Amino acid sequence: MKIGPIAAVLALSLVACPLLYIFVGPALDAEQLRVLRTLGIICGASALYCFVVGELTGNNSQMDKLWSLLPIAYTWIIAVEGGLTLRLVVMASLATLWGARLTFNFARKGAYRLRFWEGEEDYRWAVLRGRKEFQPRWKWTLFNLFFICIYQNAIVLMTCLPALVVMNVDVPFGWVDAVAAALTFCFIVLELVSDEQQWAFQTGKWSQIKAGHKLEDLPMPYRLGFNTTGLWGRSRHPNYLGEQGTWVSFYLFTVGAGCGILNWSMAGALLLIALFLGSSAFAEEISGGKYPEYARYCREVSRFFPIGRRFEA
Repeated sequence: MKIGPIAAVLALSLVACPLLYIFVGPALDAEQLRVLRTLGIICGASALYCFVVGELTGNNSQMDKLWSLLPIAYTWIIAVEGGLTLRLVVMASLATLWGARLTFNFARKGAYRLRFWEGEEDYRWAVLRGRKEFQPRWKWTLFNLFFICIYQNAIVLMTCLPALVVMNVDVPFGWVDAVAAALTFCFIVLELVSDEQQWAFQTGKWSQIKAGHKLEDLPMPYRLGFNTTGLWGRSRHPNYLGEQGTWVSFYLFTVGAGCGILNWSMAGALLLIALFLGSSAFAEEISGGKYPEYARYCREVSRFFPIGRRFEA
């Protein structure tokens, strides 16, 4: 992962998002702007918290812990301020379901502790910290501030802004909203199934390794080192597909509310897709360095969409 491309995406988004608001619309009214200010304060406080705690403890997964919780807060604040209309309640409920799934999945990996600043850190941060691009230490500090803390907090808020756009819309809940709700739910289920398959595989693999067995001596499919069971045999990142699909589907509620097929609140979903393109590429770079068969897996299996034949070890 290079600093240059990340900085370019950050700079592009800082320019593109205001332009989308100005030229595409819809404009926010005074009440929506008031709610946006409240959400912005929460977002800013979260970014500050993540930076300070991350720097003091050396654990840069503080934002990872909040990633699943903030959308619940954001969407319910909007729903309450918007009078708990059917559309907003459905959107907030789906965000809550999504957040509960992700929080549970992260918690069982050891991410949360009574000492809130502790817990398991995402392994990718440690790998990234050790890269020469982030030496000396002040470079990592800037990366932590602007990308991990500020930028990722901003993306999380922006994925929820379709709810803000429809907050004061008088268009009743219709068939497009029903489709959006069904798609969002289906993508959440896709993430849930992907998580369970990955958890079962990794738990089985590590239980045998901790028992003293070498990876190359394990039975298939554990011997490969990476998961090719279930959805993972047809998609390298079915969980990421579910995540991106969830928030693209969430955006469709704005279409149902009569805000047009294209409006500025699509920026959150688009930036999330860009983020996962980079994140998946970095994760694959790490896996490719550890497992000999991973390069062939990447050649034969789609990154996101489960198309083509199943991977054969």
